[in-house]
Amino acid sequence: MAAGERAEDLTGRARIRDAALEQFALRGERGATVRGIAKAAGVSPALVQHHYGTKEALRRACDDYVMQVLTETKKDALAGGMASPGFLAVAMRTARPVQRYLARVLTDDSPASRALFDEAVAFSVDMLEKGAPGLAKAKTDDLLAYSAVMTAMSFGVIVLHEHLSRALGGDVLMGDGYPRMSLAMLDVFDDRLLSPELVDQARAAVKSMLASGEQSPNEENR
Repeated sequence: MAAGERAEDLTGRARIRDAALEQFALRGERGATVRGIAKAAGVSPALVQHHYGTKEALRRACDDYVMQVLTETKKDALAGGMASPGFLAVAMRTARPVQRYLARVLTDDSPASRALFDEAVAFSVDMLEKGAPGLAKAKTDDLLAYSAVMTAMSFGVIVLHEHLSRALGGDVLMGDGYPRMSLAMLDVFDDRLLSPELVDQARAAVKSMLASGEQSPNEENR
């Protein structure tokens, strides 16, 4: 604890941050206001400004917290946490507001959402480079692209949660549809749908296109 920082100050900051996560999830960055966040947290707007200064600074604090939750949960799971009784229940309770926040803010094309996505990609690159228990070495010659696509796939499940929930007949954001979705994701990561021959053919075709400088239809029309 920093000098002069009281326990109630830390509790107040956390309460404001949690209220901000909810308000950003409900209204987006543009729709959320300091006054609305203060009301949801049960504090005055002045106290929000005292702790965080501006709405933009509060948004950054929410992003920092979200990345902390995501990285710590992934590291704990890879380190064997999944085998510990109660780990998943605790992780689910912590992740629910984080996932609802992500589902909303990732659809905003803002500097903050770009920074959040880029930080998640950088974490994936770092984790894949250094390795982790239970994590195989990525079979790729472009680790950045691999990490970016993997991050987009993981976040895409969250952004499209309403469609997934409808398809699976239950809330996939830590609701009764979550176990079914999670098992399906594990099956996808553990499965190999494409034959080695088909993968080699597709890889050769894409590399041939790159080598020849062939443009996509969109690029030709520019």
